[in-house]
Amino acid sequence: MRTIDWVDGAVELVDQTLLPDKLVMLRIHTVAELVDAIRRLAVRGAPALGVAGALGVVLADGDPAQIAELRAARPTAVNLAWGVDQAAARLPQGREAVLAAALKVRDDDIAACHAMGERGADLLEGDRLRIMTVCNTGGLAAVERGTALGVVQTLHERGRLAEVLALETRPLLQGARLTTWELARMGAPHRLVADSAGPYLLAKGGVDAVLIGADRIAANGDTANKIGSYALALGAERAGVPFVVIAPESTIDPGTPSGEHIAIEDRGDDEIVSFRGVRVAPEGTRALNPAFDVTPHDLISAIVTEQRVIRP
Repeated sequence: MRTIDWVDGAVELVDQTLLPDKLVMLRIHTVAELVDAIRRLAVRGAPALGVAGALGVVLADGDPAQIAELRAARPTAVNLAWGVDQAAARLPQGREAVLAAALKVRDDDIAACHAMGERGADLLEGDRLRIMTVCNTGGLAAVERGTALGVVQTLHERGRLAEVLALETRPLLQGARLTTWELARMGAPHRLVADSAGPYLLAKGGVDAVLIGADRIAANGDTANKIGSYALALGAERAGVPFVVIAPESTIDPGTPSGEHIAIEDRGDDEIVSFRGVRVAPEGTRALNPAFDVTPHDLISAIVTEQRVIRP
């Protein structure tokens, strides 16, 4: 199953807001529909957003206003803008050239995820590894396999995986809803962990490595990822556990000098004060809701891409 693809003249994608209860494929025919899907997280994950951006340029049919709106739909994830730019660069050659560029972004992502899985598994030492993750970094975050969870899948296929401890990832529970769903489908042993329990479990020696994805990697190696990643990095540093970022080369942004220059998206009150339409806080409660945090490069053991291993 592909999370996002081009099928018969439209973008097809998994509506991740309905998982794990329902597996529903959406057919997207307009940029407005795609922007809505991106903003409400029907499609999410840095690599998948890169593919969505590229395919969205095909839907825009050369309209610069629609392309600009698509490019700005999620400000933190650099892959979205990168994907838009890859396809938009071919606009002078016509729609077929734009589509070819977008499909290349898709195919390159599939190849990159396989390469990252192999390279990341090769990097980690030992057998029967206990891996901790945050958010969702599997095939749902890409086209196939994924980034950090792609490494987990490779370890599992090699018989080297003991267990995955997946953090819930509040407030939208991408770990609880999506990562556990993917791990169950691949038959990998796993348990779900409350976000706040992660650093404690690291301190108790129950984890061999922390693997995360990334939404933007600054030129100095500072990494923006789902909120909760920084706490795990601090816990891993104290416990002496490797903290490894798995992300494609397209997530590295040489135009962003450091984490201080990464714009962090605040997603507003609703995701904190309610969940799936059910209010969990008193009426009138306001919320502070950063969707990402930044892990400084000195807390990162390695960054694994499809091309190389970087040690910040």
